[in-house]
Amino acid sequence: MNVALKSMTVDRYLAWLEEQPRGRYELVDGQVIAMNAQRIEHINTKVYVIIALMQALKGTPYHAVGDGMAVRISETSAYEPDALVYGGEALKDGTVIVSDPVLVVEILSPGTKTVDTTKKLEGYFKLPSVRHYLIVDPLEKTVVHHARDPHGKITTVLANEGQLQLEALGVSLPVAALFQPL
Repeated sequence: MNVALKSMTVDRYLAWLEEQPRGRYELVDGQVIAMNAQRIEHINTKVYVIIALMQALKGTPYHAVGDGMAVRISETSAYEPDALVYGGEALKDGTVIVSDPVLVVEILSPGTKTVDTTKKLEGYFKLPSVRHYLIVDPLEKTVVHHARDPHGKITTVLANEGQLQLEALGVSLPVAALFQPL
């Protein structure tokens, strides 16, 4: 659902977002897009991903957060990934945007599959800080791991078992942990 009558910048969108009583949105090419309701497999997988990331990142200078944080892609686009990892100091209260994510995660759903695997793939890798993009399929229990090396080369691995090597973070992530019940 497009609720913007004219194109917005990310700054204007963030101010508009603060005034909304409910709902989840993203800003895509200046247009506010309402996000669909989430299915239980999407929500459960999101929880497993966050727990797995938090466990893997213990003792590192990185922090994992779930959805609700925006990532500024350009002056007119801000995406809200299902999870992300950033480095440095913990975010201050009131923060709504992460400027330098190192890893972003999208959980596939029927309504987002095309955007997650095309427009968002391109958008996230426009950010120099993004080194890993995980696209998690909760039904097939697979992960597409796009990784950018320090020279800018992006490699893609499809995994349904084993370990994901998150080299920019200095950790590995068991694929099974992304899908296991608590």
